[in-house]
Amino acid sequence: MSLVRPLVRRAVPEDAAELVRLRKIMLDSMSPSADVSWQPGTVAALRAHLADPGGELTAFVIDAPGADGRLAACASGAIHHGLGSPGNPAGTSGHVFNVCTDPEYRRRGFSRACVEALLDWYREREVHRIDLHATAEGEPLYTSLGFARTPAPAMRLTL
Repeated sequence: MSLVRPLVRRAVPEDAAELVRLRKIMLDSMSPSADVSWQPGTVAALRAHLADPGGELTAFVIDAPGADGRLAACASGAIHHGLGSPGNPAGTSGHVFNVCTDPEYRRRGFSRACVEALLDWYREREVHRIDLHATAEGEPLYTSLGFARTPAPAMRLTL
């Protein structure tokens, strides 16, 4: 059996609601919540970001086979600018987030294809340091793509 590489495309503003639907699936897999109050604002923000093809936030998607307007998988990313350091002289970094495949379409290489397209996008923009937070389920995919755990612990403050 030969593997056919799924068709990956860059997301457009019309994909925003589907990207948020997939984000909810991803978030619920880590910590289920009935709260959907964040979704309308997120859809609006995504539409604005995706309308700017030169912008520093993007997503790559795979359309659900035979399901007009639905997405099977996605991977999003953003470019951040900071100060340079010995390991990152330019001070730019990328962050991969919102990697999700609809449960109906899992185990077909869709997330891998979306993340690979996102990594190509970073390469084109000469962003060499890419970070992400991985679930235990996603970690084997990221490891196979060259990601490694870092010694720096993450911390967060919510204001």
